[in-house]
Amino acid sequence: MRFMFGNCTLDSALRELCRGGQPIHVEPQVFDLLLHLIKYRDRVVTKDDVLSAVWQGRIVSESTLSSRINAARCAIGDSGEQQQFIRTVARRGLRFIGEVTQELADMENAGAAANSVGRLAELHGKPTVAVLPFANISGDPEQEYFADGIAEDIITALAKHRSLLVITRNSTFAFKEYGADARRVGVDLGADYIVEGSVRKIGLRMRITAQLVETEGGRYVWVERYDRDLDYIFEVQDEIAATIAARIEPEVGTVERRRAERKPPQAFRAWDFFHLGTNHLFKATAADNLEAQRLFRSAIELDSTLAGAYAYLSYAIVLGMVYFDADPDDERLNEALTLAKKGIELDDKDALIRFMYGRALLAGRAYEDALAELTSAVELNPCLAVVYCGLGDSLAYEGRFGEAIPYFQKAIDLSPYDPQRWAFYSYRALAHLFARQFDQAYDWAQKATRIPGCHYWPFAHRVCALGHLQRVEGLQSAKMELLRRKPSFSRSFARGRLFFVKDPMHLDIYVDGLRKAGIPD
Repeated sequence: MRFMFGNCTLDSALRELCRGGQPIHVEPQVFDLLLHLIKYRDRVVTKDDVLSAVWQGRIVSESTLSSRINAARCAIGDSGEQQQFIRTVARRGLRFIGEVTQELADMENAGAAANSVGRLAELHGKPTVAVLPFANISGDPEQEYFADGIAEDIITALAKHRSLLVITRNSTFAFKEYGADARRVGVDLGADYIVEGSVRKIGLRMRITAQLVETEGGRYVWVERYDRDLDYIFEVQDEIAATIAARIEPEVGTVERRRAERKPPQAFRAWDFFHLGTNHLFKATAADNLEAQRLFRSAIELDSTLAGAYAYLSYAIVLGMVYFDADPDDERLNEALTLAKKGIELDDKDALIRFMYGRALLAGRAYEDALAELTSAVELNPCLAVVYCGLGDSLAYEGRFGEAIPYFQKAIDLSPYDPQRWAFYSYRALAHLFARQFDQAYDWAQKATRIPGCHYWPFAHRVCALGHLQRVEGLQSAKMELLRRKPSFSRSFARGRLFFVKDPMHLDIYVDGLRKAGIPD
């Protein structure tokens, strides 16, 4: 649903807030607070209502609640003094008083996602599972990564069961702190079953509660609680994953559990470092990328069998060369390839590890091998949206644009709520540029720039498309926005960072568009 008020638009499906046509970044809890107030604008919303909807009934301080209210007002151009939209009703609560119009928005996207996953499930005869972020009830916000790590590992473990389709982490984590019930989320994601739970970490002990919910009817299929020492974290994760899989698909119960294949970690800190690293990697800044690399290396030092740490370190190195400040060179490329290959040797059934190996192979210009790895990743987990994007990107460098574009669309359809969906749009825009489809390239680059948190490359793609189209209108502002985000951007910089492009003619097309747009060499 899209809600319009003043000069603002709030899209509940895409979880985006725009003011004056520009996207406004807000924290998830601030977004949820705004959405709840707007939905229930016909009445006063009490503090208890807010705590129930936004914090799922958890107790938070008055200062935290006040800061979220102030942030919500600021995001929509309101204030405690003006109270143009959000009015404080003394001793009762809050009420949204702005005039609101609403309409269905992007239901095609949500429907496409559900239908796409549903078609996959029907085609393969497999039930579809979505694992929601586990709630951190440790009373320490710093332990958020721990709860996320548990959910991420359950996703990975479930994805190894060939009798299930498992929805990607980015799709499910888009609902983090959303406050919606599992059944509703399951419908939105096109999942037959939802896994949800909570984690409490106290010293060297943990308590994990997990439940399996059948989307149709909202019935609890299975609920369990685990109290363990942290040394046994992998056993608990595997036990949860295997039990869930067995309850969904009885035949899976005969499959040998992955637990026997995994050595106990030398120390819990290896797992700790690994998930702290993924937490930094998803923040997608230069500083966080370097910190993620440091943490992944620490994890490997403590546990040389942790396959994901090798793959993620490889991926972080590649991203550092493409998006951040690391200069592309053979030493870095060789290290990325060696690390990713080690991850595959340790676990060749993990679709995400195969994806990361495929991207390292692409960066190393082993184009045919990259396509093979990405194809294998799709076969391992057909619901992993990022794999389709990677596969489309590799096909684009081969000049196989007719095959590439549907893969980008598949990624978008599978994960329309993905916080990283700007990358799906951005790589698709690049493919259209190489195909000299400049109008379409501009449209997709423009869509990418509207997503909060996107990198500077979509802004560069937009400038390149405008240069080829010779559109004077909007070009100057597009250039200014690009150079504001990346002051050092130039034609030579683009050539250096697009080192992985296979066809020199494609690179010439890109650089020529920048030249026509007036980007300096």
